[in-house]
Order: sequence, then C-alpha cells, then structure tokens
Amino acid sequence: MKITRSLFGKTNEGIEVELFTLTNDYQTTVKITNYGAIITSIVTPDENGTLADIVCGFEKLENYLSAEYLGSYPYFGCICGRVCNRIAEGKFTLEGKSYSLAVNNGPNHLHGGLIGYDRRLFSAEVIDESGKVGVKLTYQSQDMEEGYPGNIKVTCTYTLNNNNELSIEYTAETDQTTIVNLTNHTYFNLTGGKESILNHELELTAKTFTESIGSIPTGNIVTVEGTPFDFLTKKKLGKDIAGLADGYDLNFVLDNDEGKLVHAGSLSEETSGRMVEVYTTQPGIQLYTGFWIPELTINGEKKFGKYSGVALETQHYPDSINKPDFPSVILSPGQKFYEKTVYEFGTK
Repeated sequence: MKITRSLFGKTNEGIEVELFTLTNDYQTTVKITNYGAIITSIVTPDENGTLADIVCGFEKLENYLSAEYLGSYPYFGCICGRVCNRIAEGKFTLEGKSYSLAVNNGPNHLHGGLIGYDRRLFSAEVIDESGKVGVKLTYQSQDMEEGYPGNIKVTCTYTLNNNNELSIEYTAETDQTTIVNLTNHTYFNLTGGKESILNHELELTAKTFTESIGSIPTGNIVTVEGTPFDFLTKKKLGKDIAGLADGYDLNFVLDNDEGKLVHAGSLSEETSGRMVEVYTTQPGIQLYTGFWIPELTINGEKKFGKYSGVALETQHYPDSINKPDFPSVILSPGQKFYEKTVYEFGTK
C-alpha cells in the first residue's frame, strides 16, 4: 500500500492545492484533494480485472473552478457542510435566536450555502500506517460563516485498506451551540462512465423514508412498501424512475438511532460485475440519481449529463433543525461530533 502527494493546481487566488493518491495491493486507487475534501477518482477492477474510474470527477483543479461546472453545480465528490442537504427557507431557531442562511436552491438553503465546505481549502496530514493509508483533512470554520453560529473545527479522514474499504470519518467541535450535518457527495458509475446508471441495481435496508414536499420533509415517516422507493429487494434504478419527475432525490431512514456502523445498502452493475457496499453510523441515506448533472465538455469531449452518476449520501435527515422529532443536528461546546461511512468495493 502507498500514498503519494502532488500538486493538483492553483486556486483563482494563486494558492496551491494538493492531490493525495491512495493505492492498495489490489489495484484500488483513490484520489483526494484538499480543495473541498473532494474524492476526484476511484479506480477499481471489474470482474475481468479491467480497471476503470467509477466516480464522477475531474483530473484537473481548473475543471472544479470553471464557470461551466459551477453554473449547474452537482457537487462532485466533495464534503458538504456545515449542514448538508436542505434547510427550509434557510431559516432556523437555536437557543431562542433566529438565523437566516443563504437561499441557494429554489426557496431553500442547500449543502452549506454559497461557499460551503465543498469550496474551502483544508489542511492535510498524511496517514501511512500498517494496514491503511489515507489523509486527514482539517478545516476551521469561523463564527457566522455562511450564517452559522460558532467557530468549529472540522476533520474529514479518508483511509483505504487492503479489504478495498474506503473509510470516511468526520469529527467536529464547536465553541458555541451550532448545527452540523456532514456528508460526502460522490457519484458512482460502475460502468466507468460508459453507460448511464439506470441499469445499476440498488438494494437498501431502509423500510421507510422521510415524506417530502418540494424536497423538504413534512415530518412524516412513510413506509416504502408499494412505492417506487422500495429497494428492500435489489432492483434496477431505472425500473420505476419514469414515474418520478426528476428521478430519485430522497432521504431513506436507516433505523440507526444508536449510531452503530450498520449496513445501509449495496450498488451493483451486471456488465462489469462491480459492487459497492455502504456502511454508516448515520441515521439516513439520500439517494440521488443525478437528474440535474450537467453535460460538460472536458478536453473537447462531452461527458456526464443526466443520470451519469448516483450519489448515496449518508447523513442526518434534511431540515432536521426544524423537525424536533428527527435525529438532532445540534452540537454544543464540550460535545464531539463523530460519524463514519465505509464504501467497500468488490465484484460479484
């Protein structure tokens, strides 16, 4: 196993950005940059040993900074925070005080605001230990950054081992009461981008989901039975998608109130034989099939577009701060936020 660090490019302000390449003994390679803590690439073998990049991402920093990409921004591979997903109308009340955040997704606040953690530079510390390699990324988020109270220190630690497990561990500590909900926004395409994700098969352990109107939960928890959202038995993503205006973009409930590392689901694709198993300590997982991913021209070649990747975002539920019955996203001084997600790669 090995890890290397190299120059990924420079920001528009001329600041150098690094790329960390994690490689195990079984041909799995993961590339991560300290800009947005983004997973830029995951290369794995198919059942015949043929290698391909199975996530949506870019080889150059300049593509992540381009107006074309940011104009219809799909958040490829990044860490979303301080609070991922949506907050209704960008408003919440905490300890009797009202806060207003940027409204950047229709009438709602999305993924931390105008400049969330997805576009911040993290400091980096290499991990090279027996049995795993990785990088620990740290960001100091200032009081009232994007409207959130409290100075918080956030870490995101990526490690890869020889079991083909990519672990993502998040921590956060604050100096005043605030809200935190962190996720990774990697989009998978197990064909290596050759086809859409509609023939990918998904199985989720979730028996219920958060009923939503306009992407904001109503507060009701609803059974998946008899709905297009039933993935208790493995089925193709395209099977019931025609009846959904924008494809899947919904939070599933994992019945994981105790925060144990549980199996949340598996994604597979028949022609390549590739699989991804998902484990998490989080209470929910957002299935997003990438309806709004833009088609981009990269080095003269058209890439991506609608249904070119599927995101499996482990998280606390959307708009939790405004839903008292949902798992809490409140973090107080003296407490330590901790969550872990593992993506395990393999073949059938």
